[in-house]
Amino acid sequence: MSATPTAVTALTDHAAEAAIHAACRALALPTVRAQALPIAEAAVKQRLSHKAFLAEILTAECDERDARRRLRRVNEAKFPRTKRLTDFDASRLPDLPPATLAHLAGGGWIDAGEPLVLLGDSGTGKTHLLIALGTAAAEQGRRVRYVTTAALVNELVEAADDKHLSRVVGRYARLDLLCLDEVGYVTLDPRGAELLFQIITAREERASIACASNAPFSKARRFVRTCAR
Repeated sequence: MSATPTAVTALTDHAAEAAIHAACRALALPTVRAQALPIAEAAVKQRLSHKAFLAEILTAECDERDARRRLRRVNEAKFPRTKRLTDFDASRLPDLPPATLAHLAGGGWIDAGEPLVLLGDSGTGKTHLLIALGTAAAEQGRRVRYVTTAALVNELVEAADDKHLSRVVGRYARLDLLCLDEVGYVTLDPRGAELLFQIITAREERASIACASNAPFSKARRFVRTCAR
């Protein structure tokens, strides 16, 4: 049984442009609407087939959507400033081998739910690296959130007082990567420590926490063991 040929309507250029714009609005294809005519003109000059033109215009839409998705993920992470791995001065952390940095940039440790702790004195680039790794993870499509320890504890205290702590804990639990900065900078009271532990417990063994700290290694190690247990 042969397929019925698809009916094609002959349209003037003006009518075709109007139909393209209307269809793109209805289908939410802003890039196709913006690029249809320029790509069509280029396709004519390069003598592309109809299939090749269709591939070009759909690829443009996919590429633009991917770019918007990456930008949205980065914005949702709420980084305090823009930092990228390409701008990181590795000489400030000489104990970090290039191969290790490349591994961290790939994000496999995030998929495995492994913790990451960046230790060092002030001015060694810990926060830069934390934000840069978080940005790379967000641009790869992961759900990321950056927050300082003090800000997170304050948010949890307010949520507990307003009786919606479980909703906030759930939101943090769904992240692929939590970038927790300034661990150990301030001493937490028992309530704050207990609330922070709820976040860690909600993420343990399944979702990564990356933190930066200038705390002594023994104190940071205890935090890592708590995250990873």
